[in-house]
Amino acid sequence: MPQIDLSHIHEFLPCPTPSAWVEAALRNQDLLLIDHAHCEKKAASTALGLMYRYMDDPDLLHRMSRLAREELRHFEQVLSILQKRGIDYGYLSPARYAQALHAHARKEEPGRLVDTLIIGAIIEARSCERFAAIAPHLDEELAEFYNSLLKSEARHYEDYLRLAEKAAGHRVEERVSELLGVEREQIEGPDEVFRFHSGVPGFVT
Repeated sequence: MPQIDLSHIHEFLPCPTPSAWVEAALRNQDLLLIDHAHCEKKAASTALGLMYRYMDDPDLLHRMSRLAREELRHFEQVLSILQKRGIDYGYLSPARYAQALHAHARKEEPGRLVDTLIIGAIIEARSCERFAAIAPHLDEELAEFYNSLLKSEARHYEDYLRLAEKAAGHRVEERVSELLGVEREQIEGPDEVFRFHSGVPGFVT
């Protein structure tokens, strides 16, 4: 598989995934896959929610429609891997990660839309970075699957950020920096549960 240039992702994010998270992920691969499936489903739901809320923006509608289709396809792929490996797909409490980011989003428009889109960009960028961080340590099937996701996740990040700038009517570096500060706290801070977007393990595995 051709190497994907992720330098723009690494430059965007405030910190790399801690090695302790990678180690925890390798010890909890069933849980990683289950939560990955939930993340793909939630990503599709977020895109559809934006389509319903902002029906007067053709560019947003087109990009979110494509994104939702891709995320649902990824969801189906993870489900297939779970079934193949005899892993039950069940309920998991969500990570604190996305909730913490959305807690800092503005409530009034257009700030609400701008922040929602920036948060979408941050989540997609982190997902891409984590796929790349863990893929070299996984079995051949999972490594190939996770590497196959890098291109689409990177594009989703770019789409969200481009839409955020369009909604704001200007560059959004200052607001991005503020929300990335929140993101860094979630990634580098101690976490009591393991999830795809959890922080530094403070749990027994």
